[in-house]
Amino acid sequence: MVGSGGSGTIFFAGCNLGCVFCQNFDISHHRQGHLVTIEQLAKSMLELQYYGCCNINFVTPTHVAPAIVAALKLAREEGLTLPTVYNTGGYDSVETLKLLEGFVDIYMPDMKYADPKVAGELSAAPDYPQINREAVIEMHRQVGDLKTEKGLATRGLLVRHLVLPENLAGSFEIIDFLAEQISPKTTINIMDQYRPCYKASNHPKINRRPTPEEIQSVCQYAIKKGLNVLD
Repeated sequence: MVGSGGSGTIFFAGCNLGCVFCQNFDISHHRQGHLVTIEQLAKSMLELQYYGCCNINFVTPTHVAPAIVAALKLAREEGLTLPTVYNTGGYDSVETLKLLEGFVDIYMPDMKYADPKVAGELSAAPDYPQINREAVIEMHRQVGDLKTEKGLATRGLLVRHLVLPENLAGSFEIIDFLAEQISPKTTINIMDQYRPCYKASNHPKINRRPTPEEIQSVCQYAIKKGLNVLD
């Protein structure tokens, strides 16, 4: 989906979620990074284009969305033509997303949880399921189903879902929502790489990796519901 040039990722320090199992906690929770100006951010995008990347991929961008828009305006004036990817935890307000319309080509949100109680316990965001679903609806309104050209994603919605042990993520409910309320052609990346990180050891139910059976059951259900499941 990203071609031989790879994805031009730009990571932002900080995050608007408090996931106890975060694999990038040094960046997201401890905010390790360095300050850049709008002009420097725009220059970074142009450099990634120069080196042959197939897109500009903003990782954990929600809390700095206004700065990204300002930098994108500048970069486009200077010749940026690559598709942009909004690579988010999925905890985005509809109001913010509407401001991004026209600046994002590919929305790549997580759908982490279906249960508010689990979202509160594991990510300090009990309202996550409601906000996440409203956000995904708005994202799909803007860009539609995922489209590709010559194997490269060019526009659309690509949902990521991390399978947690004991179905704590509510995988089957999330798949039902996508198939029935977004689009039966929704593309989903069912991720199997969960492992206990950061403070996960304090939560016995997630202090192990998902079993192959747990992961396979989610993949099979998504296929059964007709979604486009990334291999």
